[in-house]
Amino acid sequence: MAKREKRITIYDLAKSLNIAPSSVSKALNNSHAISSKIKKMVEDKAKELNYVHNTNAANLRRGFTRIIGVIVPKINESFFANIIAGIEKGCVQHEHSLIICQTEESLEKEVNAVQTLIRQNVDCILISLSLETQSTAHLEEIKNNHIHFIQFDRVSPAIESYTVVNDNAAAAYQAVAHLAKQGYQKIAYFGGPAHLNLYQERKLGYKNALKDLGLTFNQAFVKDEIISKENGLQEALRLLQADVKPDAFLCTSDYVSLGVLEALKTLNLTSPKDIGIIGFANEMFTQLIAPSLSSVNQFSYEMGQQIAELYFNEVMKNKENEELKSVKVKTEIVQRASSSR
Repeated sequence: MAKREKRITIYDLAKSLNIAPSSVSKALNNSHAISSKIKKMVEDKAKELNYVHNTNAANLRRGFTRIIGVIVPKINESFFANIIAGIEKGCVQHEHSLIICQTEESLEKEVNAVQTLIRQNVDCILISLSLETQSTAHLEEIKNNHIHFIQFDRVSPAIESYTVVNDNAAAAYQAVAHLAKQGYQKIAYFGGPAHLNLYQERKLGYKNALKDLGLTFNQAFVKDEIISKENGLQEALRLLQADVKPDAFLCTSDYVSLGVLEALKTLNLTSPKDIGIIGFANEMFTQLIAPSLSSVNQFSYEMGQQIAELYFNEVMKNKENEELKSVKVKTEIVQRASSSR
């Protein structure tokens, strides 16, 4: 293996030009204290030696890095990928860099990601919590290190921070109302971990809609901790073979909805004729499968843009005694074949 060459520094440039390192630094930063002749000499020598300016070190000397860290559960789901894309657009506009970390729904990985970003001395950490997260001790460490902090999508009310979320109760309410309008009467609810705020809110919206629409609430139709296609398949099979069966499913994940569709196929049932289905997140595959899947569009790209806008327009200004703002991102029902009788 070839030996890795030493990276060129300002000290190497200074030695080559026989001038002080401080003069090289000022020239590279276009200081008015350095003549145009010296600046041109430094620029030419930097190109000759393939010198790359260490902007991170320069920013650290100024007290900031222009680097933001974002922590998401999964980068291979279009919902989170779109959020990252929206954040990244804002970072480019404001000449900031982005470090992306993935927890894969693991609290341990989330804690490690937070520690890594703190060590990188990022200016701000943006985080959507893993399904395992119940403790906030690692989040307190962000604040203890005087790093800006924004929670989005999955947030913990146990720690004060800026937040960017959907109106999850309203979204679930609208989803139930949509199913009821299509003639479904016995609507089941498949939610995620009950300790996470957004699933509590979605369940509340589901219950309120049933009550307001005069539909019967059946506790047997309500299942938490349904977070995967496999969970959705198993629970849907169990419910659809019970004496009292649902005729529709509100799933708080499009991936869980895939499991319900598989259960229907196993039982020779069809959607939407026999069973209505609506999911959450409007993942890319929802319009590609048969039947196409109705879903709650959470406007994930716009959520990412609003996260970036919140940071650059408000959080970064670091106003004292300012109320910690919570931004609500709109949702809409995307009606497709799985709920269209």
